[in-house]
Amino acid sequence: MSRTALALGLAGVVVALSPALPSAAWAQTEITGAGSSFAAPIYGKWAEASSPTTGIKLNYQAIGSGGGINQINNRTVDFGASDMPLTADKLSANKLMQFPTVIGGVDIIVNLPDIKPNELKLTGPMLAQIYMGKITKWNDPAIAAVNPGLKLPGTAIAPVHRADGSGTTFVFTDYLSQVSSDWKSQIGAATSVNWPGGAGAKGSDGVAASVRQIRGAIGYVESAYAEQNKLTTTMLQNQAGKFVAPTMDTFQAAAKNADWSKVQNFAIDLNDQPGADSWPIVSATFVLVPTDPKDEKRSAAVLTFFDWGFTHGDDIAKQLLYVPLPAKVHDAVRVEWKKSVPGAK
Repeated sequence: MSRTALALGLAGVVVALSPALPSAAWAQTEITGAGSSFAAPIYGKWAEASSPTTGIKLNYQAIGSGGGINQINNRTVDFGASDMPLTADKLSANKLMQFPTVIGGVDIIVNLPDIKPNELKLTGPMLAQIYMGKITKWNDPAIAAVNPGLKLPGTAIAPVHRADGSGTTFVFTDYLSQVSSDWKSQIGAATSVNWPGGAGAKGSDGVAASVRQIRGAIGYVESAYAEQNKLTTTMLQNQAGKFVAPTMDTFQAAAKNADWSKVQNFAIDLNDQPGADSWPIVSATFVLVPTDPKDEKRSAAVLTFFDWGFTHGDDIAKQLLYVPLPAKVHDAVRVEWKKSVPGAK
């Protein structure tokens, strides 16, 4: 499978390599997962890299976080994947344990042919007004005011959003709720919201394709999609008032401010972090595993797969513009596995 296909997170990422020297414990073991398209590129690459030594094959369906949550609740997959952490009551009700895997940024992408990547500056309140239909032209005075000297077209703005239940949508709308009181009170943050307008597209790959096709379009995607598809990204103003570009450095700047000790079930919110260099839309992505697995061997294989990622997968994550979790978080996750998941070693 090509790197491009993995990075797109196509709905049907299947990695089934013939292991060279697989672990005897997991030889011929296939695990199934579904959910986050945000996480699809890294899980695909981890599976490709780990299979020769672990013998574990991964069948992962990038159907969006909402679908992943539903499938793990129904026990039709071995793990679900969501960019929106579940609350303690939902975890308990569905007998699930959640843990983070990596941290990534959500980029704002546009289709403005005469605008270069990271040349256009936007603010969070502007994004909220664009998606609420209150700013409708690219040469609107509010946009022009923060882009002096940049020739802005009078093209209509065409907002594109996810049509499926999406953790990326949760991250994006959670950010808008933090920077716009109107957005928070009228629309709010969720995997699916009542969009005031714009066009819907399925999956991050669908949003990327729609923005590429529609002149004047704007959308939001996980950074790997923007990077691998050479999409035009924008700068954003952060909490410190600085305009920053979506890069590994700005994602890391936001991630380093995270205080994991103050959250339950690893449910951290990394949006709008302080710091002059912080990218403002950043999220961890999460995996959901049953605390009452139907097949303890397959459940243990899931944990072995992610343990491989924690131990050997940091460089792969960085290549795809994900920020690896701190070692202390990896260790805390491993402790929780042993406490909560039967068969964990």
